[in-house]
Amino acid sequence: MTATNYRPCLDHVLRWEGGFVDHPKDPGGATNLGITRATLQRHRGRHVTAKDVRALQLSEAAEIYRAGYWMPVRGDDLPKGLDLVAFDAGVNSGPARGARWLQAGLRVPADGRVGPQTLKAARNAPDTVAVIQRACAARMGFLQRLGTWSTFGRGWSRRVADTEAAAVAMCATRAVVEAQIAPARAAQKRDAGGAAASGTGGGAAISLEALPEWASWGVAALVIALAALLILKSIHHKRRAEAYAAIIAGGAHG
Repeated sequence: MTATNYRPCLDHVLRWEGGFVDHPKDPGGATNLGITRATLQRHRGRHVTAKDVRALQLSEAAEIYRAGYWMPVRGDDLPKGLDLVAFDAGVNSGPARGARWLQAGLRVPADGRVGPQTLKAARNAPDTVAVIQRACAARMGFLQRLGTWSTFGRGWSRRVADTEAAAVAMCATRAVVEAQIAPARAAQKRDAGGAAASGTGGGAAISLEALPEWASWGVAALVIALAALLILKSIHHKRRAEAYAAIIAGGAHG
């Protein structure tokens, strides 16, 4: 639908991917501009070293992103905003997952391939903003379950929040972008309140003293897990509100 939106979407991705890194807990290993050694090796068709990764130029990275991530999610055929949602998620977690989360947002069968049914649903979506938000929520749900969340979770949460806000700005007016801030803040307060209630047990209807010891431990663990989940959700909603506000402050809107 719009081949011209590739560069803005790539610029967004590169703001998060940054320069050369080689984090010991990152399974991708040596990475530059978001391109891993394995990805660069496939692109060049020969063995590459960490030094080659460090020397990667933006022009080649742009070619890799277009061929390996933008084209698989049919970025040129998706409406603005939905292209960014699928592309950024695909870069972060693989194009198939990016497609599945877009499909989850569109509420079509999630087979990980952007085909005619997905494209039709994307072009005819009555509320593109809601699609973007559902897709980003599905992405967050996946990331929070990863074993590396404790290491990379804060950055992932900020990235997904920023991607959501940027995608909405690509397809909506300033007024629509501004209108997303209040619901995000309300969700933040709701989940923070729920976490506090779960953590204190003030609203609990079950007395742990009346339960067998094994059962009370299980209930306590469940309450703690629920409180932790609500805290994560509250923090993420705060970041969503901040991301929308930053888009408005920066003047980047449709």
